[in-house]
Amino acid sequence: MSDQPDSAHPTPGHPAAGHPAPDVSPALAAAIAPHRERIDAVDVQLLELLNQRAAEARAIGTLKGTAAVYRPEREAQVLARIAALNSGPLHGNAVQRIFREIMSECLALERPLTVTYLGPPGTFTEQAARRHFGGAAQLASCATIDAVLREVEARQADYAVVPVENSSEGAVNRTLDLLPATPLRACGEVTLRIHHCLMSPGRSAAQVTRVYAHPQALAQCQDFLTRHLPTAERLPVSSNAEAARLAAQSGEENVAALGPGAAAGLYGLNMRAQNVEDDPSNTTRFLVLGHVSPGPSGQDRTTLVVAAPQSEHAGAMHRLLEPFSRLGVSMTKLESRPVRGGLWQYVFFIDIEGHEQDESVAQALREMRERATFLKVVGSYPRALA
Repeated sequence: MSDQPDSAHPTPGHPAAGHPAPDVSPALAAAIAPHRERIDAVDVQLLELLNQRAAEARAIGTLKGTAAVYRPEREAQVLARIAALNSGPLHGNAVQRIFREIMSECLALERPLTVTYLGPPGTFTEQAARRHFGGAAQLASCATIDAVLREVEARQADYAVVPVENSSEGAVNRTLDLLPATPLRACGEVTLRIHHCLMSPGRSAAQVTRVYAHPQALAQCQDFLTRHLPTAERLPVSSNAEAARLAAQSGEENVAALGPGAAAGLYGLNMRAQNVEDDPSNTTRFLVLGHVSPGPSGQDRTTLVVAAPQSEHAGAMHRLLEPFSRLGVSMTKLESRPVRGGLWQYVFFIDIEGHEQDESVAQALREMRERATFLKVVGSYPRALA
């Protein structure tokens, strides 16, 4: 039976409020009735408490005035505290999702946030943005990662969400190439399990001869494509939602797209196969970028871009990274990218555990600045929820 309260205005064909469904025995109806009464009472309490919370959030917004309404570290602390207090039967992740939506709606009372993402609608990046900011945020799709950042740099939007790496295929190079130059700061991260579907306009068993997808999706599903569609042409496009749009626009039964299942509904496509990614644990990490620098939350990560002196090839990187080991700072990522216009010159993208204001991290960064030819702290931010 549903745990939702009965409607006060029953519709034709449905049991009236307070009356059991026709197939429920009187004994079962009698046993259920007190539980439903308690649920109704709890719903009233929840409504009152939610509005109390919203009123307090609005009062804080009034006190802050023009100060930033969104505090990533505060949200992370609230969600961590709620998860720690949760005693069930709701799972901790479910409780965090509920409270994320509550905070999203309360924040919108102060001012709805505008968030850019790699579009069109239906991408995994849109899902990541919605997961991080909740349903009250106003999402705006952009055609490229460059445009996603430009809108926020020009203050036409508050935050940007961009993919940065995938567990199967590694770094999203365009995002890495933009991080050294953008004035935006990393202020959050999102991890999203990626499940790809094969979808097309037709329902028949006609052989697929063309498959549209983002290059990363094509790489993440290459075993499936090789086994099931060995002769199909693989056509890379800017996003998986764009792939779905192109497949739908073609109207041809032999054209398909790879992407999230939500895109099939958005673009009127039919599922050919689900969960076709080669790695069932396939996960993408996204960065949230904006003009704010969150304070320490207690569970943080810091992202850096550094370059080692070219004159010290033999030991340059060892000397650059030595402060991390000596000061007990854990490094979780080291990725290199070539410097455009500089032959065999590289910058390194580094993730470390901790916040740039933490004593050991701050000391390590001071020493690194003395040894590096270039160092930029992209940002310190709360680590993604598990």
